[in-house]
Amino acid sequence: MNDGSGLNLFFNPKSIAVIGASARKGTVGYVIVEQLKKKFRGKIYPITPKYPEILGIKTYPSILDVPDEVDLAVIALRATLVPKIMRDIGEKGVRAAIIVSGGFSETGEEGAKLEREVLEIAKKYNIRVIGPNCIGVLDNYSGVDTFFLPEERLKRPPKGHIAIISQSGAMLSMWIDWMALKGMGLSKAISYGNKIDVEDVELLEFLEKDPNTKIILMYIEALKPGKGRKFIEVARRIVSKGKPIIVLKGGRTRKGEKAAASHTGAMAAGYNIYRAAFRQAGIIEVDTMDEMFDIAKAFITLGPARGKRLLILTNAGGEGVIASDFAERYGLDTPEPPEEVKKILREKFPPHVIVKNPLDLTGDTDDERYRIALEELLSRDLYDIVVVITPPHPPSIKGYVIDYIVDAWRKYRVPIIAVVTGGAISEEFAKKIEEKGIPSYQTPERAVRVAAALADYGVFLKQQ
Repeated sequence: MNDGSGLNLFFNPKSIAVIGASARKGTVGYVIVEQLKKKFRGKIYPITPKYPEILGIKTYPSILDVPDEVDLAVIALRATLVPKIMRDIGEKGVRAAIIVSGGFSETGEEGAKLEREVLEIAKKYNIRVIGPNCIGVLDNYSGVDTFFLPEERLKRPPKGHIAIISQSGAMLSMWIDWMALKGMGLSKAISYGNKIDVEDVELLEFLEKDPNTKIILMYIEALKPGKGRKFIEVARRIVSKGKPIIVLKGGRTRKGEKAAASHTGAMAAGYNIYRAAFRQAGIIEVDTMDEMFDIAKAFITLGPARGKRLLILTNAGGEGVIASDFAERYGLDTPEPPEEVKKILREKFPPHVIVKNPLDLTGDTDDERYRIALEELLSRDLYDIVVVITPPHPPSIKGYVIDYIVDAWRKYRVPIIAVVTGGAISEEFAKKIEEKGIPSYQTPERAVRVAAALADYGVFLKQQ
């Protein structure tokens, strides 16, 4: 197999053949043709002997009957038919194939044998393969969409700058649907399943050069044997250039490893090896899906912090205490302001305001106290990142604090993360903050986890 240069055909083909196309609504072969017709600007060739046309597009009994060149074949037939189809597309001169079919190594030895046969054919004809047992590619810029889930069941996100690589198609589908709900922008999403050919490292190399991708999210169960060193090398290079990689690792326990083997045929090495590799490469590893998207959201608008000095600014003492606990857990520093600065703040605040870190403006605060604190502390280069806890419940809070936060971010370029906890009024308040480009979270622990990721990444970049 050649290097990642052949991957462009998966994302920017001029023509796509759908083998196993169907005129029956709701079937895999129908949905793929339907999605491509909506968005793909190139030629579409549905391949089936059963129907003369699908959705107004002429069909062909075999890919060998297509009179034109075909760049990409999407195979949606049962596993036992795939070897013959692969030979046909090889004879046709197709150089890229996405095999969405399941029934290969994830099912046991018979499936593994079939998988090896498919790979041998791919090598013989120099066909690059994504899959099998996957949902393939969604490219929001070229219109390639092989996800066989209709849009009424799986919404597609708007164009954006987050790319996702996932070994699990179902996991990827859930993430895509959630991103669409939240309005988070997607550049590309790739489900590679059993990865008999195209795998993580090549996909990273492709996304490294993609101008539309600013952040890469990954769900990994296991790397291919012998790919660990190359993975670290490529990931570190990408991360060092200012393109963060955030990873959720599946199969971290013995039972998880077993589940991964039956899911995508993945044979996982010990988790500690992966953990060390991620750290060496500057990859941000997360424990949950919530963490992954919390951090991605902040990177889109804020970028990395310069260091680990965290300011906690609050009008809710308890939430400030929790934020302090989690700051220590994640290795962030929470230095108090110098005495001369404390003196200035005490002169400007009522005597009951607690001028430490957390800086507790107390429950009777107004918007102006937030403005004063941000201006006095950020203008002196005392902190690298700020968590601002702003419950909107005090009657003296009129909402100007949102503009004060945004102004401080624009003026001093110190990342500011908001915490807005509560019910309906808090949700509305958080929405207004996010509309101004400041990420907001419902709990201080989530916000501090994000702050730690921005700080760790900033420190990593400094060391390069």
